[in-house]
Amino acid sequence: MKTEIKRYKIASNRLKEYDYTSPWWYFITICVKNHKQVLSNVENNKMSLSYIGKTIELEWLRTKELRSYVELDEYVIMPNHFHGIIIINSIEATGSVVLNNNPIRNSIVENRSTPKMTQRVISTTLQPNSLGSIIGQFKSACTKRIRQKENHNFAWQANYYDHIIRNQKDLDRIREYIQNNPLKWELDKYYN
Repeated sequence: MKTEIKRYKIASNRLKEYDYTSPWWYFITICVKNHKQVLSNVENNKMSLSYIGKTIELEWLRTKELRSYVELDEYVIMPNHFHGIIIINSIEATGSVVLNNNPIRNSIVENRSTPKMTQRVISTTLQPNSLGSIIGQFKSACTKRIRQKENHNFAWQANYYDHIIRNQKDLDRIREYIQNNPLKWELDKYYN
């Protein structure tokens, strides 16, 4: 008699009707597995990065070096999670990158809202150049480097949180949230 192996797949938090390869601004949060506080310490309302936190910062900054179509905005590395704003620019059929100097401001000027939501077939594999593939590669690179040097048990939570930035007001609010995150660390539910 064959034993059936049960495999569990974590449900996606992504919007089903949204194309995450769309050029736009995205706010992401990635948490350490079991909310272990190994990335940094908050001292006098400022971050002091551990080796693991420094590795994450290095890999985050490499994201834009490895992908010409990506820009980075505000970010913060908290003791057990990471917040960042990532901008995905257009890639033309020729392979050249079309920079979105500031699509949030441009959308206000042109009186447009969030990028058009489109129906698409949901694939079980990640789309190249999508937000999910970028974050997956970032998490993988961090984990590999950290496990080789420092912590053989380091792991991220399986998923991540994303928010499609709607307009300039939304962008300003998120930037402020990121900048003030260390000041509010003691109010965090995972603060010890």
